[in-house]
Amino acid sequence: MISSIVNIFKIPELRRKILFTVLIIAVYRVGMYMPIPGTHPLYLKGLVEQEQSAAGMEGGGGIGGYLAFIARITGGSFGPFLFSLGIMPYISASIILQLLTQAIPKLEKLAKEGESGRKKINEYTRYLTVLLCLIQATFIAKTGPYGGGQSGWRGDVNPVMYSLVCITAMCGGTILLMWLGELVDEYGIGNGISIIIMAGIVDRLPAVAQYLGQNATLEFLSFQAAEKIGIETVFLIVVMFVAVIVGVILITQAQRRIPIQQAKHTRGRRTYGGQRQYLPLRVNQAGVIPVIFASSLLYLPMYLFGMLATSTQGTWAWPVMQEFSDAFRYGSLMHLLVYVALIFVFCYFWTAIQFQPREMANNLRDWGNFIPGMRPGRRTADYLEKVMNRITYVGAAFLASVAILPITVSSLTGVSTLMTGFLGGTGLLIIVSVALDVVQRVESHLIMRHYEGFLAEGRVRGRRG
Repeated sequence: MISSIVNIFKIPELRRKILFTVLIIAVYRVGMYMPIPGTHPLYLKGLVEQEQSAAGMEGGGGIGGYLAFIARITGGSFGPFLFSLGIMPYISASIILQLLTQAIPKLEKLAKEGESGRKKINEYTRYLTVLLCLIQATFIAKTGPYGGGQSGWRGDVNPVMYSLVCITAMCGGTILLMWLGELVDEYGIGNGISIIIMAGIVDRLPAVAQYLGQNATLEFLSFQAAEKIGIETVFLIVVMFVAVIVGVILITQAQRRIPIQQAKHTRGRRTYGGQRQYLPLRVNQAGVIPVIFASSLLYLPMYLFGMLATSTQGTWAWPVMQEFSDAFRYGSLMHLLVYVALIFVFCYFWTAIQFQPREMANNLRDWGNFIPGMRPGRRTADYLEKVMNRITYVGAAFLASVAILPITVSSLTGVSTLMTGFLGGTGLLIIVSVALDVVQRVESHLIMRHYEGFLAEGRVRGRRG
């Protein structure tokens, strides 16, 4: 392992890629703490305590805790800073364009035109990103903690002008992040957008360490103990941390290998082909997209019913709206059930878009390959779809369990979701997945230049399912 790390910096091209990626991450971290012009300094000073309370440092839940959870898994901050929106608008725009590509024939035709079509779709994605940024930035500027009539701005600044500056700065920050991610894709190592999200999640590590240092004790305390975290709770969180890392690595690398037989061709006195290969199908085909999309979608009923409960206070409809608001509260049973259901739906939905069994079956037939025991064409497509549906269920169940694990542990032990969410949840899932991708890319550079990889027995490979 140490020799592999030393070899990384012996390759000039790989060294430049890594240093460039580190530089982009540094620029991103500076922008995360660059305040929007006109923000009151005293408000910025008090924002730390507000974010700690919203993140669950004192066991807070509701919409504040949910917004803190969204910020942890998307790299945003929901504060008056340049990169408040994070990279989520670009991710949402990319997902929407991929969905529309399957529904609109014109976009589907563009996607099949090769490089020119891909550039055109990327252009549409950027336009849609700007539109989503304007919508989200306007919403946050009007209803956020530093908008809505509260004193987030300096006294000499016009509130309307400050709102316009907020919207412009947030939109510009997301566009800048999108450009930084594309620079990492071209000149750095790894996927630029994923690297930016991971950097935003890792940034919470000092806060987790501080919370653990202030509240942990070596004494045995019962769960839900006030103020202090007992040694049995710390042990549970450590076990959860290790289990999630092992599980993420296994599921991310897991593959269902379908045997593919190549047809034999006889030309003259020689016979060609007849070799057996394998078609790898990933168990977690959708990655972390279902969790992020389900988390974002769950925000709508929480905000809607909360707003209706506030606006109908004192009327006959208030008890009903308040009941719905409590039912969808962050961490409630209804919230967890809907969360799991949405993860399963988006897993199958995203897999159905990315995985095309009929097209794959036709390609196998055109290449002269077939699955033993299956007739080429429709029978092969039905078999591939059946196998993918089965392994997608396993991947969706794992994503759902990882997503609700921090919330469940937090409710059972009384530990802040800031800690359980980082050490055993979606944030850890993203970190491990991105780290595996970076390791595989670095290892490919090492092996291509005749250096040993990170493992003595060879490359990091997928696990057979």
